[in-house]
Amino acid sequence: MQSASGMLTKFESKSSRAKGIAFHPKRPWILVSLHSSTIQLWDYRMGTLIDRFEEHDGPVRGVDFHKTQPLFVSGGDDYKIKVWSYQTRRCLFTLNGHLDYIRTVFFHNELPWIVSASDDQTIRIWNWQNRSLLCTMTGHNHYVMCAQFHPKDADLVVSASLDQTVRVWDISGLRKKHSAPASIYESQMNQANQQQADMFGNTDAVVKFVLEGHDRGVNWVSFHPTMPLIVSAGDDRLIKLWRMSETKAWEVDTCRGHFQNASGCLFHPHQDLILSAGEDKTIRVWDLNKRTAVHTFKRENDRFWVIAAHPEINLFAAGHDNGVMVFKLERERPASAVYQNQLFYITKEKHVKSYDLQKNVESPTLLSLKKLGSPWVPPRTLSYNPAERSVLVTSPADGGSYELINLPRDGTGAIEPTESKRGSGNSAIFVARNRFAVLNTAAQTIDIKDLQNNVTRSFKPPLGTSDIYFGGTGNLLIITPTAVHLYDVQQKKTTAELAVNGVKYVIWSNDGLYAALLSKHNVTIVTKTLEQVSTLHETIRIKSATWDDAGVLLYSTLNHVKYTLLNGDNGIVRTLDQTVYLVRVKGRNVYCLDRAAKPRILQIDPTEYRFKLALVKRNYEEMLHIIQNSSLVGQSIISYLQKKGYPEIALQFVQDPTTRFELAIECGNLEVAVEMAKQLDRPKLWTRLSAEALAHGNHSIVEMCYQKLKHFDKLSLLYLTTGDEAKLTRMAKIAEHRGDFGSRFQNALYLGEVQDRIQMFKEIDLYPLAYATAKAHGLEEECQSILEASGLTEDQLSLPTFGEPLTPPKPVVPTYKSNWPTKATSQSFFEKALLGQMEGISLEDESATVNGAGGEAEDDSAKRDLLGDADEEEEDAGGWDMGDDAVPEIEEGLNDLNIAEAGGAGSSEADLWARNSPLAVDHAAGGSFESAMQLLNRQVGAVNFAPLKSRFLEVYQASKTYLPGSAGLPPLVNYVRRTVEESDLRKVLPVIPRDLEYLAEHDLHRGYKCMKTNKLEEGVTIFKNILHSLLVNAVGSEDEVSEAKKVITAAAEYTLAMSIELERRSLGAPDAVLANPELLKRNLELAAYFTIPKIEVAHRQLALSNAMTQSTRSKNYSSALSFANRIISNGDAGGALAKLLEAARRTKATCERNPHDAVEIEFDQFAEFEICAASYTPIYSGTSYEECAFDGSKYHSKYKGTVCKVCEVCEVGKHGSGLKLFA
Repeated sequence: MQSASGMLTKFESKSSRAKGIAFHPKRPWILVSLHSSTIQLWDYRMGTLIDRFEEHDGPVRGVDFHKTQPLFVSGGDDYKIKVWSYQTRRCLFTLNGHLDYIRTVFFHNELPWIVSASDDQTIRIWNWQNRSLLCTMTGHNHYVMCAQFHPKDADLVVSASLDQTVRVWDISGLRKKHSAPASIYESQMNQANQQQADMFGNTDAVVKFVLEGHDRGVNWVSFHPTMPLIVSAGDDRLIKLWRMSETKAWEVDTCRGHFQNASGCLFHPHQDLILSAGEDKTIRVWDLNKRTAVHTFKRENDRFWVIAAHPEINLFAAGHDNGVMVFKLERERPASAVYQNQLFYITKEKHVKSYDLQKNVESPTLLSLKKLGSPWVPPRTLSYNPAERSVLVTSPADGGSYELINLPRDGTGAIEPTESKRGSGNSAIFVARNRFAVLNTAAQTIDIKDLQNNVTRSFKPPLGTSDIYFGGTGNLLIITPTAVHLYDVQQKKTTAELAVNGVKYVIWSNDGLYAALLSKHNVTIVTKTLEQVSTLHETIRIKSATWDDAGVLLYSTLNHVKYTLLNGDNGIVRTLDQTVYLVRVKGRNVYCLDRAAKPRILQIDPTEYRFKLALVKRNYEEMLHIIQNSSLVGQSIISYLQKKGYPEIALQFVQDPTTRFELAIECGNLEVAVEMAKQLDRPKLWTRLSAEALAHGNHSIVEMCYQKLKHFDKLSLLYLTTGDEAKLTRMAKIAEHRGDFGSRFQNALYLGEVQDRIQMFKEIDLYPLAYATAKAHGLEEECQSILEASGLTEDQLSLPTFGEPLTPPKPVVPTYKSNWPTKATSQSFFEKALLGQMEGISLEDESATVNGAGGEAEDDSAKRDLLGDADEEEEDAGGWDMGDDAVPEIEEGLNDLNIAEAGGAGSSEADLWARNSPLAVDHAAGGSFESAMQLLNRQVGAVNFAPLKSRFLEVYQASKTYLPGSAGLPPLVNYVRRTVEESDLRKVLPVIPRDLEYLAEHDLHRGYKCMKTNKLEEGVTIFKNILHSLLVNAVGSEDEVSEAKKVITAAAEYTLAMSIELERRSLGAPDAVLANPELLKRNLELAAYFTIPKIEVAHRQLALSNAMTQSTRSKNYSSALSFANRIISNGDAGGALAKLLEAARRTKATCERNPHDAVEIEFDQFAEFEICAASYTPIYSGTSYEECAFDGSKYHSKYKGTVCKVCEVCEVGKHGSGLKLFA
């Protein structure tokens, strides 16, 4: 007898005692009726309670779903049968008639009937359509515990009673009586041949057989679905098997094993097995043919009361004292392996077959494995060795065993293997052409064996190892409950480790560079060195996965085929009507095995994931091809493109005018925006378009928008600005025609038309203003006529003193004929391609990095990229004519500092430094501060020199020593050189204090310490000081230039990171932040942005921990989960962050239960973006930005012209020849 290890629990509920259970025939639902009077409806696939029905009084002992209608029936201790609609969620009607507790209720498979069994010793059949009692079947003389219709034969009912009998009833008379007769003749015959009445005069249902054999009451009885068999369970602890013919029935055998009352039993719907449940807390599985025990499942504390089988799939449920459990007897995943175009798999009959994925042809049976393991336990895994054409098959039966068998070249039928090598082990896989590994979980050892089944080496895996998988040539992937280890077989050591919980399967990509780790609800994609690339969570169980040739992972859940890219973007490919196990993807075909181990081909549309992959890889030609040749539309793809920063591509998919307008505005496509605005013609849209067009300097579109909106004042100002005098004159006439005196005065003022203004004042009886205007412009005759018209004299008027009259300046060059482009609108490669301008454009111009594909592992490559860019910048600087940097005009005289007054005694060596060197530091050392500033301005756009004052003075003072001479005379000045050996005065240069080596060894580490000890204000000061010191510095070689740029980059990144965190802390006290939704959102965003700058891993772990804590505190569990995953993937090489790692693992475990964010924040963990050093907001890939020419910090375009917040010296967006540190 085998223990319960063979049973797989799929769902468990906690409740009071479960007395009745029923599976829905199609949906993943189970009804559970409880001793507490409640009926629960569960989704066992999701593990969620869908509904509760609570109209019964007292325990509910029987429930059943209707096969086709949205109905279920229940019977309880209140003597009532209730029929419910699960759509309307209410009881439709109640059937009254029983006089005692109702034990079971079942629907008929074809007729609108219900059969009920009761403690009133009767069985009743009801018509649920007309709500009437059809028949009362009497004969039992004790409680009737169970009554069921035959699943196939409509004329049979079986019942079990505490009177120790099982009865089979013939209800054919009832069926004929209550069905429509086929003809009048048949109806007359029925009446003529009335069946012999039973002793109570009942002809509708008669007892066919009475089965006696139990010594005590019988609790349950079931028909076999296809064979003339009956199984019963009784209080005598026995399970009895009965057979019947047309005329008689007899006992076949008894299954003994329960040591308490047997409460339920049934036949397996698809296999020759019997299942029984009892009050001895066990479920037992029996071989129908041998009547021997196959499995036993035991619970610690709960007695079983009822057992049920799913009518379609291999699922069972059992009700016990504390709820219900849904389980399978065996794994239904067929053992399989794929090599090139061949799929090898093991069928339900334990035959090894192959399937040609190119020709779609199934081979005959290659081998029969009937003798492997137990007959009721299918093989677990299959590993294929192409070099030897052999297979390794493992079976979990009898503690686990494996068999190594050579496959014949051609299948000729069910062949028993001629030669096989066996052994005990839980997992066995090939690791090389002549080696395989065997895991024994009980002994916790892994043996490497040769093809002769001899152990060549053996080692102890990490504690708790549960499975092994191929890990690349010579490597093993060792699975433990909480981690995956990459083990090198030759070196006998773990080379990599990744913390991932509950990994069950590993699927390698076709090129062997990536692997997908599948657990029950998660997919984790890793590189071949176990570096985490991305992870995703599914609420429904994940069943299998396979890789597309393009590097996209397709995976199946219980009801979907889905995809995920390396960066974590995922979606649905298609739905499934039944669970399948994917083995290969080729084009539009997905090859898979179903639960019956039959190969199937699913048709899919890969357009969506191929398009997203092309977008991530920036393969614009592929994207263009997809757009032109497919109908890839939908809100999801549009929002995806917008989120990723590609509105111009989203524009190609959209037909809706409003959405097209929004996208056109976002990507600056004014032509499309104008077209859509004309189509929709809404004031709000014209207003937005005018603002965007104005930002672009496209005043012709602005003019059209103002005309549509009738913004006459704005039009007038626009015409004045562009110098279009003719249209301005027309605006004045329009204002006159409209009678708008304010607008008329404004236009006359713009045009310099004095007479028009005077005339307007006259018309509205403002004669004093008319007179003042005429007087101010020296129009004496007009003044007299105004006085005459108003009847006033000049003495009666008090006028201010007039100056010279001003006339509006005329434009030197009218510019209204062409637009003024003010905003860069360079077309992307994609837009050019759409316009047919693809010729001569190389795809190599665009970077093709995969967004987020490397997670934290990208940091090193990002650093290399930064340094690479810096080297190119240096080469560019080398190509410039550096004569300008030498500042020749300074030779005529240095007026910044009087060298003689400073004690230089008229010495000229300080002058020589400035002449000999193009480096700003040498000019500062010589006292020529002005020329040093000019150099820095040209090289890196330096504009604010106040922060450099202390560095200038430090350099100036350090380059000289003073020796006191005679009293009353100035000291002797000695110039300290860094070119000690140099005798040529044209090459002498001053010493530089706090050089690169000093800064890297001292100041940089002080800054790191501040980060570690959370002294962020002090840290920002130190890192900014490093930047100022390196801006005014010199190095001795080109290699040191590269080193200096690394230090500059590091200092800038740390300054930005610390500033972000200080900004977050300045938001206010935690309680105040939590109380204000806007502050809370900003707090979470800043905590997330703190993790973006490229700082040391140990320090990034602190930033990630901080972000994780803030997210968890604010119930942003999805964000917290991503930060925890990053912490775990970074690891703890030094062993100093063990507590932090432990906290991350705890957080991960907590957040995986509910990976949702309570507060929506602007932070996409998979997008590629920089942080603006001024606003601390993201700058997404593809959007325009400006940067500091010195430290490389990035800014939104609106900050162009401001001073860099990181170095506090340079102008943002101003690019020079590049900082020179070596000459």
